[in-house]
Amino acid sequence: MSDLVVIVYPTEAKAEEMRQKLFGLQKEYLIRISDAAIAVMHEGGKIKLNQLLNTTALGAASGGFWGLLIGAIFLMPVFGAAIGAASGALGGALSDYGVNDNFMKELSTTLQPGNAALFVLIQKMTGDKVLEAIKGTGGVVLKTSLDHTREQALRDALAASPAAQPLPTGPGPEATTNPAPAA
Repeated sequence: MSDLVVIVYPTEAKAEEMRQKLFGLQKEYLIRISDAAIAVMHEGGKIKLNQLLNTTALGAASGGFWGLLIGAIFLMPVFGAAIGAASGALGGALSDYGVNDNFMKELSTTLQPGNAALFVLIQKMTGDKVLEAIKGTGGVVLKTSLDHTREQALRDALAASPAAQPLPTGPGPEATTNPAPAA
């Protein structure tokens, strides 16, 4: 079972930064993400979705390949590729992957212009390590399917100040410079 987390950021760039951080955590096998989309509210109330997977383009590419292959069998490769790409694009546009597009648009109507919402569909995560990694990154939790305890832990981690960097041990920069030789 997957969990949905929606976090609002003041800018699209900040939401994208957080999405990239989550992808980095996924490479470390701390989290497994099914989908991570960003919805941005523009001036005039227009909502733009920035998704991981463009199903229309993927469908067009796949349909074009299969259309070319079938068209080559019947000695009409260009016609077959065109028909395949068109039908693949239509099929891709009608399919939905991950978080439902209508749900994202509906929830994003509550955003202020310029704000962005990061929608993350999480399959599995190592909670304590992920929360530590995102500590102090900001953002406001808009909606989750987490239980109350885990949701509050997420809110606390986002609002907390970043973990202090340890001070370097050993000689400082002044100790590494060589004194001028005496004349």
